[in-house]
Amino acid sequence: MDYLSDIEAYAAAHPTEALLRYVAELFPGGVRFSSSLGEEDQVLTDMIARGKIGIQIFTLDTGRLFYETYELLDKTTARYRIPVDVFYPEAAAVEALVRSRGINGFYDSVDNRKACCQVRKVEPLARALRGARVWITGIRADQSANRHEMPVVEWDEARQLYKINPLLHWTLPEVGAYIQRYNVPYNTLHDKGFISIGCAPCTRAIEPGEDPRAGRWWWENSQKECGLHAVK
Repeated sequence: MDYLSDIEAYAAAHPTEALLRYVAELFPGGVRFSSSLGEEDQVLTDMIARGKIGIQIFTLDTGRLFYETYELLDKTTARYRIPVDVFYPEAAAVEALVRSRGINGFYDSVDNRKACCQVRKVEPLARALRGARVWITGIRADQSANRHEMPVVEWDEARQLYKINPLLHWTLPEVGAYIQRYNVPYNTLHDKGFISIGCAPCTRAIEPGEDPRAGRWWWENSQKECGLHAVK
């Protein structure tokens, strides 16, 4: 954790794009950005691409994403002409999951849903971050109560790397303004009430006034996290 205070100080005094460049230069070849292709992630992708910042971008394909998400991935790579590495769940693990819990078993219990997220998201993330020194995310504080408690910069003890949430204090209107200003490609489902977009069977549009993550695993009363980010 030798660099934690340095990164925290830099993040507090500089804009987002400068912070991305700083950590990329501090850890050359060791910074990875996990994009779910949400609006926030598209903002960071735009900054990385336009600024030619040396950060590797990757996304997780669970095998159950919306068509619109795949379409956006195609548009993003075509627009910016930079690679976005795609990590998939292990086929044998998916087969075992479906065999033991059913193709849509995640609707039956929180335990089943978490098991599905573990196979389709958490394990692929671990492979994607193998060897990384820094993990960049598109998390914003007002997305959920859990995320409101997260810091901009932290040491991830479990993964032994620095985790940085550079857009943590951005608001949704600020994200939208950036997208409009730079004509950033975004998921068309956002225009249909889908604020937080995950797997197709586990995501619905939200009603006016609902919590931004109310459309994720809407049949549950548990915290709206899949296991990628620690719940405190």
